[in-house]
Amino acid sequence: MAQKYGKVYLVGSGPGDPELMTLKARRLMDTADVIVYDQLPGKQILDTMPEEAEKIDAGKHAGDHTLTQSEINDVIVEKAKEGKNVLRLKGGDPYMFGRGGEEAEELVKAGIEFEVVPGITSALAATAYAGIPVTHRDHASMVTFITGHEDPTKEETALDWETLAAFGGTIVIFMGVKMLERNMNELMKFGKDPETPVAMVERGTRPDQRVTVGTVGTIAQISKEQNVKAPALTVIGDVVKLHEILGSMI
Repeated sequence: MAQKYGKVYLVGSGPGDPELMTLKARRLMDTADVIVYDQLPGKQILDTMPEEAEKIDAGKHAGDHTLTQSEINDVIVEKAKEGKNVLRLKGGDPYMFGRGGEEAEELVKAGIEFEVVPGITSALAATAYAGIPVTHRDHASMVTFITGHEDPTKEETALDWETLAAFGGTIVIFMGVKMLERNMNELMKFGKDPETPVAMVERGTRPDQRVTVGTVGTIAQISKEQNVKAPALTVIGDVVKLHEILGSMI
């Protein structure tokens, strides 16, 4: 008789506010046999994980990973092969700089059934909570999302800073705190106006959310003075000007 494997759910928990977690994500979390979780979902969500589920901390703090990505892949596959339904709980959306694609590939190789459950990305939710619409008829008709923390084993960056510097819309950088100064310098090197508005949104949608505002030319120094810490989004573009108006109403 063929062995029956469990199913794996790659679930996005959303940006941090528990009320922004989807109904499907909540239902699957409440019924999972095993939950392999990151820290990015936040304490408010992690504290509601069911007591009866086996819980495995995958870490994923900034600069501090309890498990390597390879080890996470192995754990997910191993638990599913034990016949357990596994919830892989991630912050934001699994396929938005969440390495969900890599985990999905490993599941395909192992012959394990899986399902992806999208989550609200912080690029849309944290900015909204900060009073910064990423598009606006008068300020931005385009938006692009990039990572500020590429794979360190890459020989060359995959980011086209020259194109980004000329980009006329909103740029949202994930995981960009550590490399903020370098990223801003790259933009200015290729002609980005140093006076372009920038906002750093820390712990977006959570009770302790904080927004720090500057420009491409000043935000690196301001963020140091304000001790900006990950997790934080970097938002670049004229839409940041709306924070002063819309952020005060939130």
